[in-house]
Amino acid sequence: MFRALTGILRRGTVADPAQLALGIEAPRTAEELLQRLRACGLRGVNRCVLTRNRTVLVSVRGESLRVHAGFLTAPDEVLRAIAMLAGARSRAARLEARRVIVSYPVVAPGDEAGASARRVVRRTHTQPADAPMAERLRLAHARLNARHFAGGLGVVDVEVSRRMKRRLGHFAPGAASGATSVTPEIAISRRHIRRDGWTQAEQTLLHEMVHQWQHETGRTLDHGRDFRRKAREVGIEPRATRRTGSAGNR
Repeated sequence: MFRALTGILRRGTVADPAQLALGIEAPRTAEELLQRLRACGLRGVNRCVLTRNRTVLVSVRGESLRVHAGFLTAPDEVLRAIAMLAGARSRAARLEARRVIVSYPVVAPGDEAGASARRVVRRTHTQPADAPMAERLRLAHARLNARHFAGGLGVVDVEVSRRMKRRLGHFAPGAASGATSVTPEIAISRRHIRRDGWTQAEQTLLHEMVHQWQHETGRTLDHGRDFRRKAREVGIEPRATRRTGSAGNR
């Protein structure tokens, strides 16, 4: 059985602070990553191959696992999601594992500068026919901002993406490109909205708003302790224990 994850790059990866505090070094080779994944629950996989494929981030075929090199520095939460995806028997488990995986800012070691530049250029543009969806998401962003962040989050572009076929959504930090200032962006998959409904779409939006909060408060964009604490605070599940497939980068 084959499962693949597709998507775009985000920011550079940073080792999990919890790992650093415990003196645990991030894996440096495919074999070391395989051992970490086994410790996180991976079963039935005997070979791990590191790739730099920007289209397929993680794939499983038989007993072989192919993983983007950017996951070498991923925290255990993300590695548990990869292990869950590889052995998931239910759609709900696959979808929740996918959510955790695609939201991790995957960049191969040494490629951080190039990824940062690409993030500035690649923007989402809502199609005219999807404008009502985007407006509903913008209103939801304002409502959730007031409810969960005391209105403290800044203005972002909230868009609906038809490019996202496997991803549910993403948050892209703003940046300066030459003399132009690029506004931060949250994009939600049109397919996700139509398939899973508005309740799930707003959960995804809130998930991305926690990443927005991380960015605006100078934290690392990851799913570490700060993310998990804030996620629980706003009422979303921070771990891969429930919800909406095969995955790609957010």
